[in-house]
Amino acid sequence: MPTSPRAVVLLSGGLDSTTVLAIAKNRGYEPCALSFRYGQRHAIELDSARRVARAFGVKNHVVAEIDLRVFGGSSLTGQAEVPKDRAALETHEEIPSTYVPARNTIFLSFALAYAEVLGSADIFIGVNALDYSGYPDCRPEYIDAFERMANLATKTGVEGRTKLVIHAPLARMTKADIVRTGISLGVDYALTSSCYDPGVDGRPCRRCDSCRLRAKGFGEAGMEDPLLLRFGSG
Repeated sequence: MPTSPRAVVLLSGGLDSTTVLAIAKNRGYEPCALSFRYGQRHAIELDSARRVARAFGVKNHVVAEIDLRVFGGSSLTGQAEVPKDRAALETHEEIPSTYVPARNTIFLSFALAYAEVLGSADIFIGVNALDYSGYPDCRPEYIDAFERMANLATKTGVEGRTKLVIHAPLARMTKADIVRTGISLGVDYALTSSCYDPGVDGRPCRRCDSCRLRAKGFGEAGMEDPLLLRFGSG
């Protein structure tokens, strides 16, 4: 019986990455999840990542330890307050302080190393360029550029044994489309965590960019967010 090809899936434990994990599995891959403890204030998301990985029967789930607090430059890795109720959320007029410098480049570099060790040709990432906070490393042209670089930077790529593909299936989807896709694939979004500034129990603040984009997705999809039902709607 043929084995499923392995794919590295970047899994934060949030709505987007969980949906991408479901997509990878639905496409016939054996997902190998990669999460990061990088000094983020919302490290509680790693508990969600573990719950999601268990729910999808992921056999290999690596949590890499790096500390981006040594550089700072983001309200997610420093003492600055996470912006709430931001007026520029949907216009992308400014890149918010929650942008972590080079984060996706760092994460994809780790994923590239993991994929090469696994003998995998596929990496999945949950970036989105429609309903998002305006981060430059979420754009399709960035993903295309990283893919080109990756095939120049690995032993397997240079030897021509593997052509690495960076899959970004959510790149041009709205948050509502993402929610509908996940529901159709059996995702339990009550397991996930999206908030940048959650309470100690994981309760979402409902005011940061990530919470508001999540609410937009469920609202436009005509569904209630099961995470809010879990904590109560108040």
